[in-house]
Amino acid sequence: MLKVLKFGGTSVGNLERIQNVANIIKKIRDEGHDVIAVVSAMSGETNKLIEYAEYFSDTPNRSEMDMLLSSGERVTSALLSIALNEQGYKATSMSGREAGITTDSYHTKARIEYIDTKAMKTAIKEGKTVIVAGFQGVSEEGRVTTLGRGGSDLTAVAIAGAIDADVCEIYTDVDGIYTTDPRIEPKAKKLDKISYDEMLELASLGAKVLQNRSVEMAKKLNVNLVSRSSFTPEVEGTLITKEENIMEKPVVSGIALDRNQIRVGMYGVSDRPGIAASIFTSLADENINVDMIVQTVGVDGKADLDFTIPTTDFESCKKVMEKFKDDTRNIDYNDSICKVSIVGVGMKSHTGVASKAFSTLAQENINLRIISTSEIKISMVIEEKYAELAVRALHEVYNLDK
Repeated sequence: MLKVLKFGGTSVGNLERIQNVANIIKKIRDEGHDVIAVVSAMSGETNKLIEYAEYFSDTPNRSEMDMLLSSGERVTSALLSIALNEQGYKATSMSGREAGITTDSYHTKARIEYIDTKAMKTAIKEGKTVIVAGFQGVSEEGRVTTLGRGGSDLTAVAIAGAIDADVCEIYTDVDGIYTTDPRIEPKAKKLDKISYDEMLELASLGAKVLQNRSVEMAKKLNVNLVSRSSFTPEVEGTLITKEENIMEKPVVSGIALDRNQIRVGMYGVSDRPGIAASIFTSLADENINVDMIVQTVGVDGKADLDFTIPTTDFESCKKVMEKFKDDTRNIDYNDSICKVSIVGVGMKSHTGVASKAFSTLAQENINLRIISTSEIKISMVIEEKYAELAVRALHEVYNLDK
């Protein structure tokens, strides 16, 4: 069996933890499996490198940032390879370029275009464990690129799909996917299985165990994912798989909370054909991810437009909004909000799920600012100060602690 393993920053946070990862790999190799391990930078390293760059510039060149930030993962991959070789297990480290990962040229947020697996397959045939530096690749022009935050998950899934691995195991500091964040609700339960669509919603809505782009790719490439802990590797994790592989489909599988949200309000917008397209095209051109959108049109022919963006895109968004200040009466920003969401494939066949959520929050005197729904998700923007209260109340009303 060929396993692709991914170890996050906390799993390789120091030399002792890298040795622990080596021990996990040794055990899997001793069981007769081939292994490709994808590693993140040691915890804190990426932030430290960003601070170094910002010492010289508030807006460093993106291509140079990719060259800088990609070094953290290469350090980890080399150290892990050294640890394995020292204990008699043949291993070789590879950068994204050496692993054959080609991306587009959008620096700091690149997307993988294809993977040439020849070098990795050759190393495996030679009996080696392949240790790949995650989060990075190389553009057609030959420049180093990075895949954005959480890109090591994406690297692992893409490799698993390209090389037709049997499973892709994502090792973090938690032992699986829970019904909600156990730090907020201690009664949260670990799920044995969850569908791609549910996990994709939870990941995109703020659940930070898995990165949403990696779940999206796993679904596209039909890669079975397992989320588990490097600190308790003996504990079975959570399998993320096709919906048809899950017999019992609960109405609600989980509650997600995203504090990384800013509401942008545009008031008195000129209500003319194409204005919304112009606004959101300009945001898309800057790679700003717009989430929830609400538009209302008044009797005066003017429109009010509310939408949410990630906090990390705030400064870029403000620059884009400057282009439209003459088309609006006022633009304001609110960073004291959060988004709480309920997710479950069972919503497809059950009624009253939304009304129960709204009633529950109303009983807690929590006002809903924006509501967005899909076939398996209901998201609500509320004041940030009510975030944890809302999560606990919804977790209880849907009996997720049972």
